[in-house]
Amino acid sequence: MKKTFVRAVIGAALAGLVVLGSVAPALAAQDVPDDVVVVDEPDTSDLDNIWTFAPLGVPVLGLIQSLNGVPGRLLPS
Repeated sequence: MKKTFVRAVIGAALAGLVVLGSVAPALAAQDVPDDVVVVDEPDTSDLDNIWTFAPLGVPVLGLIQSLNGVPGRLLPS
């Protein structure tokens, strides 16, 4: 009976150490230094020209150029 109790106490202590060891990195990540730099949103003001205009997610001029080249690739010259 005494061996069983000692094994249970040792097992509980080891389980507690495992839990504490797995929680330690998460607790350490909460230390935020005082000199934190907050990064603002990127400047996208020059991305609304005709070459990057993409109302449906596809650049319009690129799509036109691709479709313009299709007949030359399909028909033999």
